Amino acid sequence: MNITNIITLITGVALFLYGMTLMGDGLKQVAGNKLELILYKLTGKPLKGLLFGAGITTVIQSSSATSVMVVGFVNSGIMKVRQAIPIVLGSLFGTSITGWIICLSALDAGSGLLIFCSSATLTCITAFVGICFRMFSKNRFKNHLGDILLGFAILMFSMSVMSSAVAPLQESEVFISILTKFSNPVLGILVGMVFTGILQSSSAAVGILQALAMTGSVHFGMAFPLIMGIAIGSSVPVLLSAVGATKDGKYTAISYLTSNTLGVIIGAAIFYSLNALLSFSFMNNTMTMTSVAALNSIFRLVIVAVLFPLNRHLEAISRILIRPDREIKVDELPLKPLEERFVNHPALAIEQCLVAINDMANQAKENLFLSFKLMNNFTQEDYERVQYIEEIVDRYEDRLGTYLLKIIRNELNDEQNESTGKFLHTITDFERISDHAVNLAESAREIHEKETIFSEDAKLELRILENAVTEIVGMAIDAFINNDLQLAERIEPLEELIDSLCDELKLHHVQRLKNGSCSLNSGFVFNDILNNYERIADHCSNIAVAMIALESDNFDAHEYLDSVKRLKSETYAKYFEAYSKKYVIKK
Repeated sequence: MNITNIITLITGVALFLYGMTLMGDGLKQVAGNKLELILYKLTGKPLKGLLFGAGITTVIQSSSATSVMVVGFVNSGIMKVRQAIPIVLGSLFGTSITGWIICLSALDAGSGLLIFCSSATLTCITAFVGICFRMFSKNRFKNHLGDILLGFAILMFSMSVMSSAVAPLQESEVFISILTKFSNPVLGILVGMVFTGILQSSSAAVGILQALAMTGSVHFGMAFPLIMGIAIGSSVPVLLSAVGATKDGKYTAISYLTSNTLGVIIGAAIFYSLNALLSFSFMNNTMTMTSVAALNSIFRLVIVAVLFPLNRHLEAISRILIRPDREIKVDELPLKPLEERFVNHPALAIEQCLVAINDMANQAKENLFLSFKLMNNFTQEDYERVQYIEEIVDRYEDRLGTYLLKIIRNELNDEQNESTGKFLHTITDFERISDHAVNLAESAREIHEKETIFSEDAKLELRILENAVTEIVGMAIDAFINNDLQLAERIEPLEELIDSLCDELKLHHVQRLKNGSCSLNSGFVFNDILNNYERIADHCSNIAVAMIALESDNFDAHEYLDSVKRLKSETYAKYFEAYSKKYVIKK
């Protein structure tokens, strides 16, 4: 085997990894990115977790990817370690399906119609159809279907490349003598661990073993230790994902290593003990692609069957192995988590954003209502509470904005594009509502400290306007949280009424200043309060506009508002009239 063969082998491995990734990503996109959400909303029943873990790993072609997602769930607090372990066990078996897909590359050409069943013909047809879907179709579903077919074709081609690269080894006495040493279980397991740890893909390691099996030089006694080592080595990417995770996230990651290691220890102990007693005759049987895939699947299935009833014990072992010091909380503010591990899984990331934005919206509403309370009964405790909530809302805006920008770097479907667009348009409005709550709290403190007194008419007018602002803020936030477009359509009429009321109240207060019923100092504060109320209503309008206008393909907020005010639809007129009767200012 010369340098050309080595380079060819490395090329084949690279193509294998790329093809597997392309096929897995295409499968996820065709599934509508719902796979992660299924895991996200998993109730925690062990058997269901096991089946979902196996199924999702079969689709995305990577037990490491599934386990990394699960570590993220536990790290963000939406799943417990005990719920995660069955999913991890399911992923151990699901990843073995790739070996069976690879077996298709070993199909031999026959005569007549059977020639179309050969691996070369299958690869050619699959690649051609995949390219047609990818290059000439504008349908996103067909584009992703093309990715699946191209990934499959690349996977098949990579196996032929690797097989041709290692073909000379079947005549190499040095290689055969090295393989013979792998019959030593300890050495074989160590080599499999190191090799898989470097590749960071158990599927790729098994694929290379299948390619070597095509030389006819691999026996059962050599393959079994390597497969056991590959199982342990696949834990490396999951362990790396736990760097910086919470203690529960680390427990989950170590449970992946624990499950594989215990499975290998138990499997090796039982198998080699029986072999010592019974001297299995199949130890020297020559392995083929299919037998390697079967051995890998059977071994992993046995691991799952043995360890599945031991969920609690696996968790206990993980807690014994890792005893971290007290965690240092980087952020003491009570913010909903935005798990960085989910950035490349848009469905999960968007779901977490929605939870966080809903909390942000409720925090902003609480802050505003607390500032209304301060206007009537100022206390230093409530004033400081307003400042504290404002810090939470500000932090939310910073984190969500950064997180959303990371999400949109992925390829998103129409629904996901709509969600991220709506979120980016609205988080600033929620933050500004909280800002105006702080401004109102400052006005309340000024009124308290300077003992400013408003006339009874001024107090009544502010109370009526405050009620209108309370209603529009409540409607905007409820509409957003519940994605209620009908409720959102009721916001613009009230916003226009609030604008009119603010203008009217400013004129009334000027008149009171002229006749001396209110002081000049109270006039400044009164105007500040009105300006904040008006701006709060504007931000509620922005939220409603983002919800309604983003339903159409062309988002244009100004066009929407102009059309609403210009056309004065029957619905608009009905609600405007109702609000006008509800919030009446006596002259």
